[in-house]
Amino acid sequence: MMKRILSLLLCLAVAAGTLSAGNKPSREQWFMDMGFGMFIHWSMDSQVGAVISHSMAGASEDYLGRFINELPKTFNPKDFCPDDWAVLAKLAGMEYVVFTSKHHSGFCMWDTKTTPFNVMNTPCGKDLMREIIEAFRRQGIAIGIYFSPEDFYYFHKHGQPVTRRLHPTCFPAENPGLMEYDKAQLKEILTNYGKIDILFFDGPADGLKEYAWELQSDVVVTRGQMETPEQKIPEESVKGPWESCFTMGTDWQYKPTNDPHKSGTQIINMLIETRAKGGNLLLNVGPKPNGELQIEQEALLREVALWNLANTESIHGIRPLKRCKEDDIWFTASKDGKTVYAFVQGGENWPYGMRRDFVFKSLKATDKTKVSVLGHGGELVEYKLGFDASHSFRQGKGGLEVSAVNGQRMYTNNKWPNPVVIKLENVEVK
Repeated sequence: MMKRILSLLLCLAVAAGTLSAGNKPSREQWFMDMGFGMFIHWSMDSQVGAVISHSMAGASEDYLGRFINELPKTFNPKDFCPDDWAVLAKLAGMEYVVFTSKHHSGFCMWDTKTTPFNVMNTPCGKDLMREIIEAFRRQGIAIGIYFSPEDFYYFHKHGQPVTRRLHPTCFPAENPGLMEYDKAQLKEILTNYGKIDILFFDGPADGLKEYAWELQSDVVVTRGQMETPEQKIPEESVKGPWESCFTMGTDWQYKPTNDPHKSGTQIINMLIETRAKGGNLLLNVGPKPNGELQIEQEALLREVALWNLANTESIHGIRPLKRCKEDDIWFTASKDGKTVYAFVQGGENWPYGMRRDFVFKSLKATDKTKVSVLGHGGELVEYKLGFDASHSFRQGKGGLEVSAVNGQRMYTNNKWPNPVVIKLENVEVK
């Protein structure tokens, strides 16, 4: 009872402002700079292609028994190579990763001393979370950890309803035993694995996020502290840091059948819209139970990687414009506002080797303005002798007039379907 009272008093004190808690503003700006991250949903129930964890909610005692006791006996990802994941993330322009240390099932993907329900008690017998953290650090990618405060294994073990948010026991602030259990696990994560940059609390975070800031004051809490919509992008720009979380298919964890995936162009356009509105995109992969990424998801990330190779500066370290879109063209800007990036749809809208003219109504030229197309030198188009491939501009009455060529050959058949980015330096925003 005393622990419960102290936890509630802590939450009230933070809400009243008598205790300092929250993300550091400088760290929030750092988070906003990165823009693009990899979400990884992976647990031992990937073996059966189930929705991660949620099949336990409302399940029969027989099902729960098999889930808890049988599935760990066969989890053995022999083809697991986190360095491959990390290199692919880096190529795609992802600057942070968020890994599911413990989803709602309560199964821990690290070497924990808090519960036997963990990866060390499987044929795998390895601390997978540590290997993932180390692999992504080798690529200079910031480390984020997903953590579920609601724990179905704990609920089942203690005779509590196996569900989310439908009963007071689901909330650590209302369940002292669960609060103590979660804190013990967070302490392991935040003391045994070096610096953790990001924490994503998928569930009630009161009392836990404050504890996390006590252990690592620089950690950025995303879900539990800022807006993190799933499978959607807000209609309007949002002030401050926020993050949209998306799957490539229809599910978070590996789904072997009945799972149509988005196209690479859709994913790139999602990234552009999210950044234009000031948010980060957290794009999910669901590794197979053998430790490999799905070939469909790897292929999509390689398409994003090719786009990133040309256009990375338009996505990272930028901020939204007050007017983030004109017609079907999105904008981002450098943090000083002097360089603007205009995202023009490619494919049939702007074929390879074609010149197009634009008028940007909200922009104005200065005597130092420069115009270029990211990735293209503006001097030639392959095999077109004498072709004028230059980019030019003039200030017109209706706005900044730009003439540019889509001149970079990305595919053998010249049918690269993805957006082209026009870079506008030293311009004024009206």
